[in-house]
Amino acid sequence: MKITKLTTYRLPPRWLFLKVETDEGVVGWGEPVVEGKARTVETAVHELSQYLIGQDPARINDLWQTLYRGGFYRGGPILMSAIAGIDQALWDIKGKVLGVPVYQLLGGLVRDRIKAYSWVGGDRPAEVIEGIHKLREIGFDTFKLNGCGEMGILDNARKVDAAVNTVAQIREVFGNEIEFGLDFHGRVSAPMAKILIKALEPFRPLFIEEPVLAEQAEYYPRLAAQTPIPLAAGERMYSRFEFKRVLEAGGLAILQPDVSHAGGITECFKIAAMAEAYDVSLAPHCPLGPIALASCLHIDFVSRNAVLQEQSMGIHYNKGAELLDYVINKDDFKIKDGYFYPNNKPGLGVEINEELVKERSLTAPDWSNPLWRYTDGSVAEW
Repeated sequence: MKITKLTTYRLPPRWLFLKVETDEGVVGWGEPVVEGKARTVETAVHELSQYLIGQDPARINDLWQTLYRGGFYRGGPILMSAIAGIDQALWDIKGKVLGVPVYQLLGGLVRDRIKAYSWVGGDRPAEVIEGIHKLREIGFDTFKLNGCGEMGILDNARKVDAAVNTVAQIREVFGNEIEFGLDFHGRVSAPMAKILIKALEPFRPLFIEEPVLAEQAEYYPRLAAQTPIPLAAGERMYSRFEFKRVLEAGGLAILQPDVSHAGGITECFKIAAMAEAYDVSLAPHCPLGPIALASCLHIDFVSRNAVLQEQSMGIHYNKGAELLDYVINKDDFKIKDGYFYPNNKPGLGVEINEELVKERSLTAPDWSNPLWRYTDGSVAEW
């Protein structure tokens, strides 16, 4: 079997799908994208195709190493996301050829289900609380919300009080019937993170995500030393080599590699094993589409240290398409009592509605995140 063609489709809301074809008619799907840089990653995928056309798709390890090491420059969000989507598609092909789900090829199930959590939007406490009520009606009891809005490098007590007030009201309404993580989104400087984390401790959030940016990772162990709240990060780390440094330094309780950014299933399987060796849990980052989610789930179901799975149903980014719009076998991704269950279909287990993909790709918008500025005019972290 040989790889014959790679086709990419930019899609609403902000996704990029990849179709890899073979000369025996077996097709694999992947999701290589950086949110806001879909066209750039799309170009990288096609540049990497020179290493793939005519090759045996079954040699996933060799092809991964070729894609990673074949060029002098490597790593980073663009190249690793391009590799990630290609890698997902290759695993999809291998599973389909052998007639088994990808998790079987990775050693088989280590659990029977994985807890799903849902993003909750809203800028005011009442909006967040209303969102949680709606999501509880469909079975969720675990959530994530923004821990704060715009936060200056050195900011005032009012900003801290506003963030704490939202969390306090959530606890007052729901008590310990729900769990929620707080995403600082890299908006908070290390000095303000110390203050904000301390103020949030009485409300016992499940975790705090990206307390500071990944490029300030030296603060993770320092912040962890001051708080019992588990710290999580990893969506802006792109290879096991970056994760190696934060694991060695300590401080993180939860790693959040993105299977569409950090080299795909092949690399994230290794990252998960590295985390287990350091007694660090895994909660793959996934605010993307169904192929990315399916890839995450295969990692979850073979990694003993996986604890939570993010998914994008109803997320505020989803304008123009929802999580399962392009999926034929929607029932295989149903959340039951707050959990995902294994999908026993071969490969990634995603049956893509290719006609709809082609149709929607003709009018795909270019998504970009907002650009925030502080009151003094300088650029703020979004």
